[in-house]
Amino acid sequence: MQHTFKSLSIIDQILMSMDEKDRRRPLLYQLRRQLQEDEITFEEARRTIVEMEAALEKVTAPANRVGTLLEPPKNGVVYIFVGGSEYYANLDTRLREDELKVGTRVLVNEAFAVVGDLGYSASGPVGKIVDVLDDGRLRVGQEHGLQAAILIRSSDLEEAPLKPGEEVRIDPNFRVALEQMPGKEVKDYYLEEIPEIPWEKIGGQGEAIEAIKDTIEVPVLYPELFSRFKYTVPKGFLLYGPPGCGKTLIGKATAYNLVRQETGLTLKECFLHVKGPEILNMWLGESERQVREIFARAREKRKEGYLPVVFIDEAESVLGTRRAIRSHNISNTVVPMFCSEMDGIESLRDVVIILASNRPDLIDPALLRPGRIDRKIKVERPDKAGGREILKIYLTPDLPIDRKEVERCGGDVEQAVDSLVDRAVEEIFARRDHTRFLEVTLRSSRKEVLHRGDLCSGAVLESIVRRSKELAIRRSIASGVEEGVSMEDMLQAIETEYAENEIFPPTDNTEDWLKLLDYDPENVVRAAPVRPSREARRAGSGVI
Repeated sequence: MQHTFKSLSIIDQILMSMDEKDRRRPLLYQLRRQLQEDEITFEEARRTIVEMEAALEKVTAPANRVGTLLEPPKNGVVYIFVGGSEYYANLDTRLREDELKVGTRVLVNEAFAVVGDLGYSASGPVGKIVDVLDDGRLRVGQEHGLQAAILIRSSDLEEAPLKPGEEVRIDPNFRVALEQMPGKEVKDYYLEEIPEIPWEKIGGQGEAIEAIKDTIEVPVLYPELFSRFKYTVPKGFLLYGPPGCGKTLIGKATAYNLVRQETGLTLKECFLHVKGPEILNMWLGESERQVREIFARAREKRKEGYLPVVFIDEAESVLGTRRAIRSHNISNTVVPMFCSEMDGIESLRDVVIILASNRPDLIDPALLRPGRIDRKIKVERPDKAGGREILKIYLTPDLPIDRKEVERCGGDVEQAVDSLVDRAVEEIFARRDHTRFLEVTLRSSRKEVLHRGDLCSGAVLESIVRRSKELAIRRSIASGVEEGVSMEDMLQAIETEYAENEIFPPTDNTEDWLKLLDYDPENVVRAAPVRPSREARRAGSGVI
């Protein structure tokens, strides 16, 4: 460029010294223009060469590495993890120290200086927190055994209330917990809302309720007295008895009544309803993991101010007697896991464990020993007095009652309800030919005939009331006038409930029937249903 200026300056001087009429002046002007054009072309070529050299240098330069920031930068120096090794690297002055976060990805050049901030990784493995250490670090991985790791927290998780059992996303280098994963919906599938179930809403189970109240509420109401006797509050219950008699309802009522103000506990109820078959899983170790998760969930709820009641229904399906066989059996590992978790519970003040079963003889004895399941409470079938209590719970004076029934009782609705209940109870527990339901043959060759009242349950009585309501609703729809529950509705509902016979096994298999009976299984040889004809049932009940 300078040479061009000098050439143009010399030409200008020549032009100035020449005469205006000199014929060489046009040639000099033409030379001057040509030099200017050549200079422009040369500048464009030079710029293109520089760009090509820069592109070539960029392509042939070594690749920048991506590392993970492990500690906040101090005085222009950062602690990073790159390619399986840890480094203290210099920080590019163009980056602000207060904007870099622990766990973020950083760009490292060939001189191992941090020259860029790439933010958190958008992907990475997910691990479950096993334990939270005192300094805030996280133990992630298997609860027992190998493949566990200690992770530090990212800057965004520094104050997060992480708990064991929760999941976190980990950086690809497996050094930092980056993100708290949202809880799965299935995580709370055990939890159930508890309706208000005071003990008064459970009929026909006075002895079972008293046994539970004496074990749970009395130690709470009189702690000093029990402390003087050095009385150890039990850990759990076994509710056993025929199906449909209120074992689950008693479990929910226990959770509700245990935290009422009259017990002195300022806690909230929490009912973890676990159905035994739900725990069983074909994958090795998965059933044990679910058992651990149930107890971990219960302890977590206890820390949150709840008093959790772990209610395991159909307990014999998952906590059955272990068998000494070589091959892997689920009960061989689930039962010891359940026992070890129960041993970690101090008393009912921490977690209430309730097992429910139709076949308590199939539950492993290691669970039923004192110190684990301390109380075994029999849930009996309701008798006539209990049946009356249950029917009055479901058939209340606020329901539409047939006008004829009310008029027959002098306009007193409550008396009309009592009349319906009394007649229904008499019909259910009657011992006539048409009410025979089951013939049981004992080992002594003696035969006993059970009537339908002997196989009554709370579920059956609730279904009878529901059927009577359905009949009244149908009449209301057909007539266009609001009808009420009548005596004919109750009697027909009783006949229909037992006539369908679908609530009882349709086979003559003794094992199926033993689940419904209170006989000793060793004494029963055969149980066969008695099915009288429809005409005989109608003639016996008076229903036309």
